[in-house]
Amino acid sequence: MSVTAPRGFRASGVTAGLKPSGTKDLALVVNDGPTYASASVFTSNRCKANHVLWSQEVVKDGTVRAVVLNSGGANCYTGAEGFQTTHAVAERVAEGLRIGAFDVVVCSTGLIGLRNDRGALLAGVDTALAGLSYDGGADAAEAIMTTDSVRKQVVVERGGWSVGGMAKGARMLAPELATMLVVLTTDAVVDAATADRALRAATRVSFDRLDSDGCMSTNDTVTLLCSGASGASPSEADFTDALSRTCSDLAMQLLADAEGADHDIAITVEGAASEDDAVEVGRSVARSNLFKAAVFGRDPNWGRVLASIGTTRAAFDPADLDVAMNGVWVCRGSEPHEPPDKVDLTDRAVSVTIDLKAGTEQATVWTNDLTHAYVHENSAYSS
Repeated sequence: MSVTAPRGFRASGVTAGLKPSGTKDLALVVNDGPTYASASVFTSNRCKANHVLWSQEVVKDGTVRAVVLNSGGANCYTGAEGFQTTHAVAERVAEGLRIGAFDVVVCSTGLIGLRNDRGALLAGVDTALAGLSYDGGADAAEAIMTTDSVRKQVVVERGGWSVGGMAKGARMLAPELATMLVVLTTDAVVDAATADRALRAATRVSFDRLDSDGCMSTNDTVTLLCSGASGASPSEADFTDALSRTCSDLAMQLLADAEGADHDIAITVEGAASEDDAVEVGRSVARSNLFKAAVFGRDPNWGRVLASIGTTRAAFDPADLDVAMNGVWVCRGSEPHEPPDKVDLTDRAVSVTIDLKAGTEQATVWTNDLTHAYVHENSAYSS
């Protein structure tokens, strides 16, 4: 049930007619309380969609009662008319729920520069309001899909309370936050300040470490709704852990569904002087088209890993780097070590371990290989 697994939430997913395919394209998630604390994080892209501009203002008071999401059009760079459409959608949701429009987060996904049909959206909102149910999470998760091949849902249960989540995303997976829309729900009693700290801690080690193709979206949104319906008040550490597990699970589902990918690659950087150094090195390797193409060709070309490390500002000795691929240490001390032909790149999962020998910090960044299918799928787009 994903977002409707925690108590106090209803959801729906309906067809508003935005997608040429005629499939579900509008989702609504509602927090019935008794509390309405919330936290959100958005894309760091300076070019932001209309819904991000709206929702960034909505979330400032730490209260959100509903999230409405459409696929089939990003409503980005659609001028004043596009922003007015976002506002109108929030107003229609608010009217139906008898709440304020400034308690409604709006999300859109699809092609940039495409004006969504406002009439169709508003009619879709009416249908979504009528269809709200306590088991509507799966329909909502389906309605936010664009090029996704599967719904992305998760529930993490703890003693007497839980966290649920749904996500969409299969292309432009890069921080921050990985190109996606995510709604998270919990029935734990959590105040807005705690929710904000927990969400930022969770996304920092999950969505922000997902870098499939180095392309940052204009629409990224992650919103957490807290109903307090369980009556349980977990410690901040316990809540952050559960939320982090939820986000990590969804991030791995995004990675596994990346368009055209044959391999999922986990790049773990050890022995770093700082966590930031480890992330910078991991991200540099993740964004190397040469390295990603080599993995697609099942070529354990560790030289491309070292070349990528060398472009960073991280602390390391270029003459003393170790690299392993799928557990085979193909490079020790920046020299050939075990034979590369011992590395089996047949399976989808690929691990790369880099030891910088400069400290004790580590981090993992996730990416995919670069395939013919990825190029083909991104040369034409249809939601």
